[in-house]
Amino acid sequence: MTKMLLGCSLCLLLLLSCLSEPGESRTLSLASCSVNVHMHELRKYYNDIRSDAIESDSAIGVKLLDKSLINNLQDGQTCCFLRLVLRFYVERVFSNYASSQPQHQRCSSALANAFVSIRKDIHRCHCHCEEDTQRKMDSLTSEFIKLDINQAAQKAVGELDTVLEWLEGQTTLA
Repeated sequence: MTKMLLGCSLCLLLLLSCLSEPGESRTLSLASCSVNVHMHELRKYYNDIRSDAIESDSAIGVKLLDKSLINNLQDGQTCCFLRLVLRFYVERVFSNYASSQPQHQRCSSALANAFVSIRKDIHRCHCHCEEDTQRKMDSLTSEFIKLDINQAAQKAVGELDTVLEWLEGQTTLA
């Protein structure tokens, strides 16, 4: 009887492990350290709110995050840029993002918490920021503050895909 119960328990554990989504931890190698990034979590939460943020974006002609802004970073500025982008999203975007759907609010909170966690890990990297990188972030911030704060937050959440694509390109599977 005990062997049968143990066998059933093992089968149940195996079944549960097959049904659960595998965690994809990726490593972001920076100049002075490396940081683990759970891209699957970021993507999951972002995908849950993306369509709502894009549909609610009324400032169609405005672009906050141009891919060229991210792709033309100077060598050695990945750490700095990521730290500044995460700070921007935590302090300006997620704190002002509003959705009428509770599930979307939970997802934006989960994204914010994930960004805070990555920021905490990056803090120990002691990133050096060059003037050009700071200017890029100042440009992003200046476009953001030109819009109504809620409108700006919706737009920035809708454009978060640009940041996540860039981040995926900077990471390797752990």
